Amino acid sequence: MILKELYSEIGKLLYAVADIDGVITHKEKIALQDIVKKELVPLESQTDGFGTNTAYYSEFEFDFLDEEIADTESAFNSFLDFVEEHRESFDANAKQLCLNITNELAAAYRKTNKKEKILIDTLKEKLERVFKENETKKS
Repeated sequence: MILKELYSEIGKLLYAVADIDGVITHKEKIALQDIVKKELVPLESQTDGFGTNTAYYSEFEFDFLDEEIADTESAFNSFLDFVEEHRESFDANAKQLCLNITNELAAAYRKTNKKEKILIDTLKEKLERVFKENETKKS
């Protein structure tokens, strides 16, 4: 799996969570930066040609989508498609990380709203299905 692409897709996922209600608040942008810095960067040692930790590609992608006023559903579906294409790489740790960071971002501004909850529940169902299928193949 290409790490830059993974982190870019995580950026799309986080964008979808933040923008599902049609507005990305300043608190959500700050929460995104904190998530990348505290949750993703410590897990990643790979850097790009400029010495930038590849985990920051999540933030770069989020910012790009925000500037472009991208479609939330397309961003979310892109992440789900990525998971499907790279299903063998999504273990229990990856699943839990995705759920933790989406919940953290959703709660950043006035707690998790109904639209965010639906999106996170859809994500959880997809990740659980992929994880179970991976476990079945290993058996």
